[in-house]
Amino acid sequence: MTRLLVFSLVLILASCKEKSVQTYDVAVTNAQVIHLESGTVKNQNIFLVDGKIAAVQAVDSTQEFKAGTTIDASGKYVLPGFWDNHIHLRGGDSLIGNNENFLKLFIANGITTVRDAGGDLTHAVMNWKAKIATEELNGPTIFTAGPKIDGPNASWAGSLEVENEDDVVRALDSLEALGVDFVKIYDSRISPENYLNAIKEAKKRGFTVSGHMPFTVTLEETVTAGMDGIEHLYYIMKGCAANESEVTEKLKNGDMGFWDAMPALMDAYSDSTAQATFNRLKKNDVFVVPTLHIGKTLSYLDEVDHSNDEYLSYMGQGIIKTYEGRIQSALRASEEAREDRKELDRFFGKLVKSLDSAGVQLLAGSDSGAYNSYTYPGISLHQELQTMVANGISPLNALRTSAVNGAKFLNQTTDYGSISEGKVSDLVILEANPLENIEHTQNIHTVIKGSKIFSKSELQELLNTSKID
Repeated sequence: MTRLLVFSLVLILASCKEKSVQTYDVAVTNAQVIHLESGTVKNQNIFLVDGKIAAVQAVDSTQEFKAGTTIDASGKYVLPGFWDNHIHLRGGDSLIGNNENFLKLFIANGITTVRDAGGDLTHAVMNWKAKIATEELNGPTIFTAGPKIDGPNASWAGSLEVENEDDVVRALDSLEALGVDFVKIYDSRISPENYLNAIKEAKKRGFTVSGHMPFTVTLEETVTAGMDGIEHLYYIMKGCAANESEVTEKLKNGDMGFWDAMPALMDAYSDSTAQATFNRLKKNDVFVVPTLHIGKTLSYLDEVDHSNDEYLSYMGQGIIKTYEGRIQSALRASEEAREDRKELDRFFGKLVKSLDSAGVQLLAGSDSGAYNSYTYPGISLHQELQTMVANGISPLNALRTSAVNGAKFLNQTTDYGSISEGKVSDLVILEANPLENIEHTQNIHTVIKGSKIFSKSELQELLNTSKID
């Protein structure tokens, strides 16, 4: 009888032990996991089920597991998939195929999410967005603004042109019907009244709002109206200048143009005014998208030869043709105008460091897409992070401007922004530590997009199949 009881107990214990083995779709083991919120690096295993993170455990955990796929990440570093928080999918129907081709370039560069800041291919974008969500199409998760809101005779094709309050209501009705993820307002033709009204009305409907800012309004007016995100640094510079009110009046009266205002605003930069502006941005939880890399690229079009750029082979002649406008404008510019542009680029480098030091939340965005010369989808996000670091921002803070702040800005922190249980399993595995050298963000071992895994060879194949004759 005693032997029978012992034997039964052994069977029960063995059965309990077997039941404790957890089964996962994917196990990423022995990884150095970079937790960007805290800046800590922990040696952990990450377990994935159905495209989500099921558990994150220390490597010495006693939990036994079985996995359909195991990725040994020994000596490698894992962080959330990168977000490019300012791209454009646009250029008209003839460039739909070229834009769809961009989607592979993002994944090949570890970018698992993009924020499409307005264009004229909304129906195609919505189709790609849906297919990517069901994993029928390889590409990043897309959060899109759809068409931009602007004034009559807007600069960009496909814009929703508003001349009065009723137009603003109709524009927002159409954006709601399209199911866009946020509202983007542009500044080429919109009146100051319609601009501020569009922000207020969009916020009433629960939209996140980002945009340019007409120089006919002040930064304080824009923030007070409810703006969530300022695209580009021109408008921040204006809010940091002691002569902002004076310049605003000159723009309203037609006595000064946008580019004429730049030297005047730069020269009138005031540290006390800037600090008050930074505090206002922080208090109102306003994000800033510096887009430094494209600024530098465009500022030096007259000096840098891009004809042998590797990424030109992925663009196709249709996209390359759209680059001509900015190129010719740069080449036609006077020597004074060229130097002013370069001085502005240097100034913006200092400004972005000041914003970071003041604790203003930044978003890494490339502004890549048609018309934005030699700013290539995918690779340019890494160049943006490098430019931030080159201007004095720490690698940790630069990395936070991608996935962490991107998820915060669009209120997507339930699913994205960190490596923790319950989040979507969008991950990038790097060969080396980007906290030590930001250039390591390009040294990619594996990309995991939901339940899809892209090895180094598969990432290279995405690039190979992206070439356009």
